[in-house]
Amino acid sequence: MPLGTLIELGPSTVIELTGLRTPCILIDRFRAGLKRQMLSSVETGPPFKSGVLGVVRAGGPVAAGDTARVRLPSTSLRPLPAL
Repeated sequence: MPLGTLIELGPSTVIELTGLRTPCILIDRFRAGLKRQMLSSVETGPPFKSGVLGVVRAGGPVAAGDTARVRLPSTSLRPLPAL
């Protein structure tokens, strides 16, 4: 999903995607070598596989089973930066 994508959760919550989450060395506390496994060796894809960061634009209750809707930005589509 591109930078600025809005994810609507439940009746009123909105999250704006702001970047890719880089895995840190602390992830190896869960399992040795996990960070290495999260780094991509494919040059055409994202450099890592660990998630995204976002900003809450509108808060509200979110519960299991709620609908999630994605709204792409209306401007040019830019990739999420590594943060």
